[in-house]
Formats: sequence, structure tokens, C-alpha cells
Amino acid sequence: MSFLTAALATFFVSFVGVPILLGLARAFGMYVIVRERQCIVFELFGTVRDVISEPGLYFPWLRIGPFAALIPFFGRKHWVDLRLDQAYLRSQPVNSEEGAPMGIGVWYEMVVSDPQALLYKNADPAGSLRANVSNATVRSLSNMQLERMLEDRHTMSRTVREEVSAKSQEWGYKLGSVYIRKVHFRDHGMISQIEQKVVNRLRQVTAAIQQDGSNRVNVIRSTAEREAAVEFAKAGAMRPRIVGAALAEVSRDPEVAGALFDVLETQQLLESPDLRVTIVPAGTGLLAELAAAAAERPMPAR
Repeated sequence: MSFLTAALATFFVSFVGVPILLGLARAFGMYVIVRERQCIVFELFGTVRDVISEPGLYFPWLRIGPFAALIPFFGRKHWVDLRLDQAYLRSQPVNSEEGAPMGIGVWYEMVVSDPQALLYKNADPAGSLRANVSNATVRSLSNMQLERMLEDRHTMSRTVREEVSAKSQEWGYKLGSVYIRKVHFRDHGMISQIEQKVVNRLRQVTAAIQQDGSNRVNVIRSTAEREAAVEFAKAGAMRPRIVGAALAEVSRDPEVAGALFDVLETQQLLESPDLRVTIVPAGTGLLAELAAAAAERPMPAR
């Protein structure tokens, strides 16, 4: 029982009592923990008593004195975030030198440089910085050439950053990087006309490419046909010479020439479509009868 009682007491003190005591100590300002990129401002009776911007464990009673006990009741503790923040302004209205209505998207970074100025010099420092960047964008980028506005974003970003007023630092904010992320047309009629021109240009380029391809194919085809005709003509001219040379070689031997011509003649007869062959059995006397019939047939009158 004593062991169980000691365990329960230890559990209660460790997990219930200690957190309660630490919470009361923080509530009465006995200690405060400042984290990375964080700042705390102690205000009492409208006066800033202390500003802590370095991370660590601090004891306000040792830094401020007896006033630290009054801050939870009559003062305030302001926690200020010192981390890098980002914002984006969409479609800031700008007119080019040619009169085209353009929209510019601006991305910028900001960080708190003076916590006291942030809290007491401006009711909305982030909104004021936003308006400052917007005004600088419109003021510095108006009447630029459309070609430069669409291509040279690095110079535009640097120009906007230089044009931002130093007033923003007096309000507690420090401007970081500025980058022009988007440049677009705001007039829908102009957008439609540009799209139509691009489509027509693409059609012209496509037609020119197709015509050029057809011309190249025709040139290649005509060249190939001409070369083929030349080769066929050469082959046709060589055939009689080859055949004549072969016949001249064969005619040197009369027996071979006669046999060759007999074979050719027989082959020609066999390939003739009007050739008819009648087979007459031996010993029938049919040839004698045909000869007699032919002799008895009267001769046609001339």
C-alpha cells in the first residue's frame, strides 16, 4: 500500500502538479520562453518595458523588476513573429507604351525588422506594405514597351523593389525579394484577337511546311524516275548487243545454229494460240483418204 501510495503521489505531482505550477509561474510573469524567430514585447501603462528577441529562457522579474508582477494584470505581452513571410499581388493594372491594358502579378517577401514600430506606428503594417508595393508596381511599370514588359521580368522586379518607399521600414517591415511572376492581357477582346492571329499564323506555317514537303517529294520522285528511265534505256540498249553477240557466237557452227533455230521455231509454234495438233493412229489409212478428198475438191475460181 505504501508503494502504491508513493506511485500515485509521484504521478500526481509529476503530471498534474508540476504543469499547474509552471502555468501559474508563466501567468504571473516569473519566466518566459522565447523560441526561434520570435519576439516578445512587454507593455505596462502604455509604455514598453522590455523587448526580448533572442531565443532562450528569461526571467522578467530580474529584467524589469517589480513591474513584471503588474504586467499580467495591467499590461500586455505582445508576441511578434519574426519569420520570413510572403505575399502575392494579382493582376495589378498597368498600361503599356502602346496602350495595351496589362495585368502584372507581383510576389514579394517581407520580414519584421522593428517589433515596436510594427505594433505602435501603424494599425495595419502588412496592408500598408501591400499598398506600397502595389503603388510602386503601377507607378514604375506603366508606359513600358510591351516587348520589354513581356520578356524582361528581372529588370522589372528590380525596378519595383527600388521604387518601394522606405516608409515601409518605418512601419516595422523590411522588404525582401520582389519578383514579377505573371504578365497578362486584361482586355478579353484583345486576347481573342491575339488568339485568332496566332491560329491564322499557325495555319499559314503548317500550309507552308506541307507545300515545301510536297515540293521536296516531287523533286525526289522526278529525280528517281529520270534516273530509272536512264538505267532502263541503258539496259534496253545493251540487250540487242548481248543477243547479237550470242547469235554471232552460235552462228560460227552451222549445226548448232540450225538446231537452235529449229528449237526456237518449235517453241514459237508451241506458244502460238492457233496451234492445233491432230493425232492420227498408225495403219488407219486416214492420210490417204484426206489426200484423195483434197484432190477431188474443186479449185476456187480466181
